[in-house]
Amino acid sequence: MSSIFTKIVNGEIPCYKIAEDENFLTFLDVNPNAIGHTLCIPKQEINKIFDLDDALYLGLMQFSKKIAIALEKTVPCKRIGMSVIGLEVPHAHVHLIPLNEMDEMRFQNKVSLSKEEFEDLVKKIQANL
Repeated sequence: MSSIFTKIVNGEIPCYKIAEDENFLTFLDVNPNAIGHTLCIPKQEINKIFDLDDALYLGLMQFSKKIAIALEKTVPCKRIGMSVIGLEVPHAHVHLIPLNEMDEMRFQNKVSLSKEEFEDLVKKIQANL
């Protein structure tokens, strides 16, 4: 059965897409720890990040870095935190989270955004890519 991320890649489920190329996709997390919480995924469904072959792993890190730089230009924060947990969705992914305090990395406190706020944020991040 396809993961929710594969369904997003295939266009079966909508997302707040920031960028994509032939191998990777990035979009805003719909249940964010902080404003700008972004997910970067390989389009190929591979369960664990360390199961990615070296080229795909390095490509994901390079893609994530590019997105993190744009995110930091867009969302006021002290830095962009990166986390790879992978328990909630069986599809390798990187969390990029604008940080002003450590609690924003704990996946306990969430923020809410309207559809319009998500869409506006996507446009602002894209402008900084």
